[in-house]
Amino acid sequence: MTTEDFRCGYAAIVGRPNVGKSTLLNALLGTKLSIVSPRPQTTRHRILGILTTARAQILFVDTPGLHRRRARAMHQFMNRAAAASLADADVALMVNEALEWTDEDEAVLRRIEASGVATLLVVNKVDRVSPKTRLLPFLEQVAARGSFGEVVPVSALKGTNVDALPGLIVDRLPRAPALFPADQLTDRSMRFIAAEIVREKLIWRLRDELPYGLSVEIERYEEAAGGVLIGAVIWVERPGQKAIVIGKGGELLKNAGRAARLDLKARLDRPVRLELWVKVKENWSDNERALRDFGYGSE
Repeated sequence: MTTEDFRCGYAAIVGRPNVGKSTLLNALLGTKLSIVSPRPQTTRHRILGILTTARAQILFVDTPGLHRRRARAMHQFMNRAAAASLADADVALMVNEALEWTDEDEAVLRRIEASGVATLLVVNKVDRVSPKTRLLPFLEQVAARGSFGEVVPVSALKGTNVDALPGLIVDRLPRAPALFPADQLTDRSMRFIAAEIVREKLIWRLRDELPYGLSVEIERYEEAAGGVLIGAVIWVERPGQKAIVIGKGGELLKNAGRAARLDLKARLDRPVRLELWVKVKENWSDNERALRDFGYGSE
């Protein structure tokens, strides 16, 4: 391909919470970048994932789930982050769940339409549809709801039909040179990724016990010949939550830390020493200043 034929642009992955946006990003990149969990709104920040091919560089942006709950500052931040990603996008991938169309899906579609960005509807979790004869009527119904360039059924978890998406996206990107080196996966630092990995391991063990009351801050990240030393503070909102995170005899925190350390060791291909502390900052998820201190709103 000549320089004039090369394309580069942003593809925002948007949708209501818990439809599999982060799993889709990871499947598109062929590696795990965004953390995932069964809990809605695990993704809090915009996560850039870079896919470079001979034809194009697609800048995928995983976004927090768009939702109508705006009671807390954290909800407002996540909605702003998702909306900003959509405003900057050349293409939107609207992700919804097979056989489901909720009022929140409709609200997401209206917001995308208001932005005027070209849109592909990605119907995820088709592996869960049974019998499969139910899928085609649903695809026809949702296709009629908006002006979608394509409606693509996929299973992000299984990888089914995910490879069809990059080609559909590239044709809708502007002709432009690459913005990042071909071997770069993201613009996020390892400090950020380390904090997300620790948070993911805690979410899986805590599930719904701390819906918004947990954040991870990396206070120390030092590389040396012998490996990497990482010191992380886990922030909660109430003293009672601190006891939950630590667990009986410290077992929950110990197990989460071990899992995070092994994940980081595999990513860095170096020994990792991970030190964790749990601290309390009252009601931080509804405090704009605390959110800024923890890195929310700085992207």
